[in-house]
Amino acid sequence: MNEAYKIAYQNLYTIYNKHRKKYRNNPDSKQMCCMWSTNSPPDILEGTRQIYDIEKTFGIKLDENEAVEMYDMTLSEATEMILKIKLAS
Repeated sequence: MNEAYKIAYQNLYTIYNKHRKKYRNNPDSKQMCCMWSTNSPPDILEGTRQIYDIEKTFGIKLDENEAVEMYDMTLSEATEMILKIKLAS
């Protein structure tokens, strides 16, 4: 694990934990979907506060397809995706 990955993971975990705590029934499973209500997930992820926080923190822009893909990832997988997006921009 390189230093950039460790820093990105920690930043993403901070965002994840902030939003996950709003939904007390969601465990700390390190699944990105736990940042939203798992009982009533949003129909559209793009533009949600969670995605906005990720975009702002990492200086990236996620479209709806990328947001949906990230929703189904673990924190580790999402960190790798974010780093790839940053590298491509």
